[in-house]
Amino acid sequence: MLMQEERELVVEYGKKMSAARLSTGTSGNISIYNAEKGLMAISPSGIDYFSTKPEDVVITDLSANIVDGDKKPSSEWALHTTFYRHKPHARAVVHTHSMYCTTFAVLGQPIRAVHYVIGDAGTATVPCAPYRTFGTVELAEAAMEVCGESDAVLLGNHGLVVCGKDIKSAYGLACNMEYIAELQYRAMCIGQPNVLSDEQMAEVMEKFKSYGQPKSGKTGY
Repeated sequence: MLMQEERELVVEYGKKMSAARLSTGTSGNISIYNAEKGLMAISPSGIDYFSTKPEDVVITDLSANIVDGDKKPSSEWALHTTFYRHKPHARAVVHTHSMYCTTFAVLGQPIRAVHYVIGDAGTATVPCAPYRTFGTVELAEAAMEVCGESDAVLLGNHGLVVCGKDIKSAYGLACNMEYIAELQYRAMCIGQPNVLSDEQMAEVMEKFKSYGQPKSGKTGY
């Protein structure tokens, strides 16, 4: 089976995403990009993650031509391929409909530096793209236009999309974004959140460069 490891990881992290309620039912999608092959393993359209098998995961090129698999790829394939084209470090993309991130997407408001862990996205603010119809190239283009240096972006009235150097880091970023969005929401329910300054976040980002064990991926802060 072509890209068996990537397919198995898509299934594994799809179940994690559903279990954590980052997305429910068949919503949300995951992909992993193999740069050497120039191919992407992406979750199939409309299949519950706990029912998805590795052979259901679809292998496409970055033009969405199906290379292997008998299922239809996620309707958000353009969102994934656009990130791989414009973010050279990206090897995985996770798109969720998590409650608190989507709440701010509905408000059209960014996620701000109410907690330093937002630096995991490579920026001090995670912007919100304007609403575009799901499953369209226009949605992908709108997301990429506003995300800038960020590895995360909110999709207006829709959800969140993130990328990472591997599926573990992309999924971890999606979890961190939901955590920060919930903090921001709860703080706003009480009063005005204290947002970290650009100088404070610059110091955080510098410290992130040497965080963790040598040659290991980031696992927490």
